[in-house]
Amino acid sequence: MKIRYNAPVILTYALISVLIMALTKYFLPSLSENWFAVPGRGNFSITSFRNWVNLFTHVIGHTSWEHLIGNFSFILLLGPLLEENYKSLTMLFIIVITALTTGIINVLFFPTLLMGASGVVFMMILLASFTNITRGEIPMTFILVLVLYLGGQIIMSINTNNISYTAHIAGGFCGSVFGFIFRTKRR
Repeated sequence: MKIRYNAPVILTYALISVLIMALTKYFLPSLSENWFAVPGRGNFSITSFRNWVNLFTHVIGHTSWEHLIGNFSFILLLGPLLEENYKSLTMLFIIVITALTTGIINVLFFPTLLMGASGVVFMMILLASFTNITRGEIPMTFILVLVLYLGGQIIMSINTNNISYTAHIAGGFCGSVFGFIFRTKRR
């Protein structure tokens, strides 16, 4: 029996995130904040190359090992199944667009830094509910996940803390849109 690199996009994403966390925690303390976090409203400079890069890379940086493990527990559970279903390039595209969407929303509306893969997690949760959709139907799993996960995030967003519920909601929205766009068609 041999080990297979079965989900190249998801596994590479996870390994890069672990590497960045290790570099940040043990060697370069400002690495994640400088290159893997989106600045908030009023702090984004359109002339800063780094700020534009951060719109995409913030989903790689995490504030702590617990934060990273929490996000990648879901990503490593759902991601390989989604990558097998939607294919690697499509998954890469979906992750990049989700990162950009959550990054832009943060820059436009929130004064705090945004860091982490929570938006990607919620995108995957909603996207997973579309697996093997039948043409012309809306899966009940999608409706229940939408109500339970996104409804819960909307309710929790009323609380003020360091969690970006808006990134969760935006990620879930992206997963819903991509689920309809890239659904695998079963007759």
